[in-house]
Amino acid sequence: MRNFVCTFAVAKQEKKVERHQQLWNECLSIIKDNISEDHYKTWFMPIVPVKFDGKDLLLQVPSQFFYEYIEECFADLIRKSIEKVIGPNIRLLYKITIVKNYHNNGGDITMPTTVRKTIEDTPQGITLTDATKEAEELTDFDCHLNPKYTFENFIQGDSNKLARCAGLNIAAHPGESVFNPIFIYGAPAVGKTHLANAIGIAIKQRYARKRVIYVSAHLFQVQFQDARINNKINDFINFYQSVDVLILDDIQEFIGKQGTQNTFFHILNHLLLIGKQIIICCDKKPGELEGMEERLVTRFKMGLSVEIERPNFELRKEILNHKICNDGLSIDDEVVNYVARNVTTNVRELEGTLASILAHSTFLNADINIELAEKIIGKTVESKPMDSESQIERLYNIVGEAYGFTKEDICSRRSNRKLSEARQMIMYLANSTANISMTRIGSLIGNRDHTTVIYACKCIKNQMDVNPAFSETVRKFERQVSE
Repeated sequence: MRNFVCTFAVAKQEKKVERHQQLWNECLSIIKDNISEDHYKTWFMPIVPVKFDGKDLLLQVPSQFFYEYIEECFADLIRKSIEKVIGPNIRLLYKITIVKNYHNNGGDITMPTTVRKTIEDTPQGITLTDATKEAEELTDFDCHLNPKYTFENFIQGDSNKLARCAGLNIAAHPGESVFNPIFIYGAPAVGKTHLANAIGIAIKQRYARKRVIYVSAHLFQVQFQDARINNKINDFINFYQSVDVLILDDIQEFIGKQGTQNTFFHILNHLLLIGKQIIICCDKKPGELEGMEERLVTRFKMGLSVEIERPNFELRKEILNHKICNDGLSIDDEVVNYVARNVTTNVRELEGTLASILAHSTFLNADINIELAEKIIGKTVESKPMDSESQIERLYNIVGEAYGFTKEDICSRRSNRKLSEARQMIMYLANSTANISMTRIGSLIGNRDHTTVIYACKCIKNQMDVNPAFSETVRKFERQVSE
């Protein structure tokens, strides 16, 4: 008789344990009839009922993102189903368990161990309660940072000074500064990727335990598609929501990719809410991202949007000299100036031209001189460099149009404040962007003495130091000249 009682007690207990599964299956049958099959497989099959005690139904979901999504899109349907199957006044609880490891064929990803949390839906709102936290082992965590891209070899100039200073601030206090997210934009090959990697490397040097990940928008999409095909979307999201610093490059590639944008929004939103650092690189400013969800663009504008402009003549020279010094070479300043003056598009083309000159010199046993530089640049740069007269002529058009003066006005001996400023501006730009000698500039602009040109350049620089608006005007002219 005792054995029978014990068997009956066990059977009764098993039946009680299984009740939550039975009730949830009935809820699922209602839910399934009201949504598409794809939505059902993606968002409801992974849910595991944990327990039901008569008042609370506890469901286990794979991630924070998963919870946020079903609450946003399916909350009413779930609650109505529960009310129909179980009855009113049933409290719905969520338990989130994050998977420890995730490897993706689109790019090797290893997830560190993370926090398990329980989310309780109460009349007062959603509350988060830490349940457990395991020790994090980061030895296998690959940041995908390029070790060549550091702050030490990121040469500062007027075109990137603000971006570099902001990057240093972020590296010192990731997630804590007002520069979050930082949105770095500019033309291709001006140094955006270099700066983003430099920030990541500096963070790892200061905070070895922080999880920093660099990923291109293309690889992110490949991983996302692979995860969706292999039913690992939640592992994919869990991984990116577990990092401390997310660096995403070329985000303009998300344009028109609605599914990728939606997933990234939830990852981005989650990381920002918990104080993690976001670094985004793009070839357009946020307001120009047509086809990008407005809610994403709004998040991009929350922090700092900073442009890296095309390098001016002085910065191009510094970049070349730094490269030459690092390679243990010796090249005459005349050649360096010639290359810097005539290769104006971006840093990548600048370094490529230098590499071509060195290759020709090595393999053809040729001296590195102006003739060799002219030969290489004539083949690699779309348009051949203009002579000094043509360059000054172009400055007459750019600056003269802005100030409302003709070439004859500028070359004349007449003088008033506005005309003098226009004349000095052309002299300054001829020296800073075209690297024409002071004597040559003077002779081409009304046959003036080189001391007049020196004085003009000094006047422009002094005004730039004390007048930000004027400085921006000069930068605008420099951009026009380099285009």
